[in-house]
Amino acid sequence: MTTRGKIVIGLLIVAALYFGINKLIASGAVFKKAETESVLLNSIELPAATGGNRATVVVPLAPMPGTAPADKGTKLVWEVMAWNSQMAGMLANGGPRTTMGSALAANGLDLQIVRQDDVSKMQADLVKNAVDLQNNPETPGLIVSIMGDGLPGFSAVQNELKKTGTQLQIIPYSVGKSFGEDKLMGPKEWLDNPKTALGKTIACYLRDGDQNIALKWCADNGLKVNPDETTYDPEAVNFMAASDFLVAAEKYILGKPEARTKVVNGKNTGVSVDVVADAVATWTPGDVNIAKQRGGLVNIVSTKDYSNQMPNIMVTTKRWYDAHPKEVLGLMTGFAVAGDQVKAHPEALARAADIEATVYGDQDKPGAYWLKYYKGVSETDRNGEVVELGGSKAFNFSDNLSLFGLDEGGTNVYAAVYKTFGDVQSKLYPKELPSYVPLTEMLDLTPLKKLQAQYKGKTVAPAETQQFAADDEIRQSVSKRAWNIAFNSGQSTFTPAAERDLNQLFNDLVVAGRLKVAVHGHTDNTGDPAKNQQLSEDRAMAVEHWLEAKSRSAFPDGRVQVYAHGATEPVASNATPDGKARNRRVEIVLGN
Repeated sequence: MTTRGKIVIGLLIVAALYFGINKLIASGAVFKKAETESVLLNSIELPAATGGNRATVVVPLAPMPGTAPADKGTKLVWEVMAWNSQMAGMLANGGPRTTMGSALAANGLDLQIVRQDDVSKMQADLVKNAVDLQNNPETPGLIVSIMGDGLPGFSAVQNELKKTGTQLQIIPYSVGKSFGEDKLMGPKEWLDNPKTALGKTIACYLRDGDQNIALKWCADNGLKVNPDETTYDPEAVNFMAASDFLVAAEKYILGKPEARTKVVNGKNTGVSVDVVADAVATWTPGDVNIAKQRGGLVNIVSTKDYSNQMPNIMVTTKRWYDAHPKEVLGLMTGFAVAGDQVKAHPEALARAADIEATVYGDQDKPGAYWLKYYKGVSETDRNGEVVELGGSKAFNFSDNLSLFGLDEGGTNVYAAVYKTFGDVQSKLYPKELPSYVPLTEMLDLTPLKKLQAQYKGKTVAPAETQQFAADDEIRQSVSKRAWNIAFNSGQSTFTPAAERDLNQLFNDLVVAGRLKVAVHGHTDNTGDPAKNQQLSEDRAMAVEHWLEAKSRSAFPDGRVQVYAHGATEPVASNATPDGKARNRRVEIVLGN
C-alpha cells in the first residue's frame, strides 16, 4: 500500500473513532485546625510530568456539537468547580446539558454540568445521591471533579457513604490538569532565598491543592511550616485562612492585618501580634486579580513546575459505577474524542471555552477570558512586574494511559500524587485526617484497560511528553534539599535502610515531573581526596541509575544530571561523627 493510502486509511479510522467512541484537597467542613508545633515536612515530590513536546499526529477536525439538547440517553450530573482543566469535558458535552452531535450524545449519555465551588456540598451531594440510588436505581448518577492531590482529604466522606452501603469510586479517566493556573505567589526575594519566607504568612483556602503547592515548596526547601492558622511562628512559614481562593487573593490585595498569638518552639508566649498576607496560594482568576489590583508578587512555584500534582479526578459512588459499566465506558470514550479535538484544533478549544463560560455563569468572564487563561499568558502587573497567569491542559486517551501507568514502561503517576499528599495532610493534621482511603479501594483501571485493548493497533494521538536536553543546565532553581540516603561505608551501594528514602524521593520527583533534577554527591573528609571525589560521583550516579531503572517514563534521558563534589563542600564540621554523617549526603536540586 502506498504511503498516501496509509494516511487516508489512518484518517478514516480516527474519524470513525470520533463517532464510535476538582478542585481541592479537603474543605473546612472536613478539617478543623490542629494545635501542633510547626513541622519540618519530608520532601513533597510529585510524579513525572507531561506537558511538553508531543509527536505530530493528524487528528481531523470533527464537526462541532450542536446547540439543541440531545434529550436522550442515560441521565447523569457532573459537578465541577470553575477550573480550566475541564475543557475537553465541555466540548464532549456540547453545552451545560448534552447536545445533539456531541461526543457524549454519541455514546448514549445525557449529562448535566453544574458549577459547584463548595467541596463540602459535593460530599453531601454524593451521600444524598447514594441514598437516592438505593431507593430508586433509576435516579441520575452524580460525578464530581476535584483536584487529584485533594482526593485523600475528600475521601473523609467515605464513612458517610459506607453508612448507605456504598463507597467512593474513581472514574479511571482524567479530562485534564492544572498546568500553571494553581500557584504560590510571593515576594521576588523568595525565589533567590527561600529562607526569607520564614516568619511570613501565606493566605490560602486551607487544606486544598493550592496550600499543597506551598507545602511542597516548603518541604523541598527545608522550611518549617506552622499548621495552626490561629498562631504565628516567627521561625516557620505561617498560613492565613480564606473562605475560598478569591478571598485569599483579596486578603493580600486589601492588606488588612489579623491578630495572632505568637508561639516559639510550639509554646504559646501569650504575646499577640498582627500579621498580614505576605503571599498567596490561589488559582485563576485569583492570580489575575492580584496582578491587576495590587501587584508586587511573582510566581514562586506553580503546577507548571509541579506538573503532575493536579489532574482533574472524577469520583462517583460505587453503587452507580457498578450498575453502569456501559455508561462509564461511554463517558470515557466521549471525553477521549473531545480531548483530541481540544488539543489539536483552535476551533474546538474556542468552542469549549464558550461552553465553559456558560457553565460557570460569570457574566464578566466570557469564553475569550477562559480561553486566554487556559493557554496561560505573561502580563505586567500594577507595579510593572511581568508575571505568568493561568495555564491548564486538556488530556486525551494516551495522556490517561501515562497518568495511570498503562503506557509502555510507565509509572502510575496518580498513585504517587495520591500517596504523597495523603501522607502530608495526615502528618500535618493527624486529628482531622488520621488516615485516608487507600487508592486501591477506589481505583479500578478495568475500563481504561478495556479501551486500551480496543484502541490497540489503531491510529491514536500520542500523549504529551516532557523532553530534556542532557547538556541544559538548571538556570532557575525551584528547590534544594539534602537527602541522607544511606550508602554502605566507602561504597556506592545502598544500605537496606535507603530503600524508604529512595522511594519517597522517587514519588517526590514524579510529582515535579517538568523540572530537571540535579543530583549532587558529597562525602566527608575521611581518606584520599581523589577517591572521595570519585566516590561522590559514584553515589550520585547510583541515585540516577536507581531512578531511571524504576521508571524510564518519569526519568527520560537528560532529566537527571550528576555532579560530584567530594569533601569540598561540607555543611558541618568533620571533627565529629555527627558532622561527618551530615557531610555524607546527596543534595537534590530541582529547577528549570
